[in-house]
Amino acid sequence: MKRDLYFSKPLINAAGSLGFTPDPRSGIPLDSFGAFVTNPISLRPRLPTAHPALVEFPGGFLLHTGLPNPGLNGTLKKYSAKWNRADLLIIVHLMADRPEETQRMVRELENAENVMAVQLGFAPLLSDDIIFMNLEMCLGEVPLIFALPHEQVLTLGRKLIDGGASAISIASPRGAIYDKAGNLVTGRLYGQSLFPRSLDIVRSAVMSGIPIIGAGGVWSDADVESMLKAGAMAVETDAQLWVPKEAKVS
Repeated sequence: MKRDLYFSKPLINAAGSLGFTPDPRSGIPLDSFGAFVTNPISLRPRLPTAHPALVEFPGGFLLHTGLPNPGLNGTLKKYSAKWNRADLLIIVHLMADRPEETQRMVRELENAENVMAVQLGFAPLLSDDIIFMNLEMCLGEVPLIFALPHEQVLTLGRKLIDGGASAISIASPRGAIYDKAGNLVTGRLYGQSLFPRSLDIVRSAVMSGIPIIGAGGVWSDADVESMLKAGAMAVETDAQLWVPKEAKVS
């Protein structure tokens, strides 16, 4: 029987922001969260990119890491016991570029304790057919959240929900910028400048009947409240978690 997706508190962290398991020593007030989202996980171990980068621009920054992780088996071996003991329910974020591999990972996670949902993230320019194939092959007991970029939330979201997905979340948008050495760097974008666009996507998604998890540029309690007022079922915050304590969402 498929489990319901429900947040006792509407604030959660975005994938890639706080590691693979809740850590009380991080200084983040996890008691204000409704769930914990893991870093992105692939079926096989993945090394960092050979050329990591962080490039600032007005209102935010671009980050390129290569999404390193120990692979699903390595993650479960190292962190599953900590997930079981965690006070927060766990949302496992999977890299879902190959549906057959995604299916294997989702089926494995159906037996993991304290996992409330799986969030599926996708490589840029992946075809719509691959995204829908992930839905068809991975439907089961664990609720599926599809993390989509802005341009796909409204074009694919309603069809994914109608097909059995539990919610759509807004993935960090991608961009490109030249660094100080004149090299063109691509990666994911973070920062307060993203918020107006993200809020508009939430508003439009709610009007279309899409259960939406708002994300992108969420930097303050007021931003969280704006997302919830627009109809978001929960709100993800990311880079804001890395700034000094006095500037954090509480």
